[in-house]
Amino acid sequence: MDVKPSFRVQVIHGPNLNMLGLREPAIYGPQTLATLEAMLGQEASQLNLALGFFQSNSEGALVDCIQACFGQQDGILINPGAYTHTSVAIRDAIAAVGLPTVEVHLSNIHRREPFRHHSYIAAVAVGQICGFGADSYRLGLQALAQHLKTL
Repeated sequence: MDVKPSFRVQVIHGPNLNMLGLREPAIYGPQTLATLEAMLGQEASQLNLALGFFQSNSEGALVDCIQACFGQQDGILINPGAYTHTSVAIRDAIAAVGLPTVEVHLSNIHRREPFRHHSYIAAVAVGQICGFGADSYRLGLQALAQHLKTL
């Protein structure tokens, strides 16, 4: 007997995350995006969540994906990458759809260059998890699932 997932979550990866495993592994870790998504799929199974995945290097495509979540998803798990620090458009899209959103980062953005310390996304997110490598995504998914249960 199949169990219907309790919630639908869109996982959104921003710019350069398609280069995981190749791009600065000392900072971002050795895992590829496919490995990260497989790990999230296993976690989602245990949490009874249905996941969708999207990655783009384009700000507009990320905004389009966020807007497409309206009425289709229950929550968003997002790593906006460098757009974290620059994109009012992504921030406004998250605010517009009104879905619980958790912001995640592989590295600890607060221990890096000063320009990375500010997040436009944090103000419209339920929370932010950073600095735990791929586990940031897993912990973010767990936190989002718990939050969705309280609504």
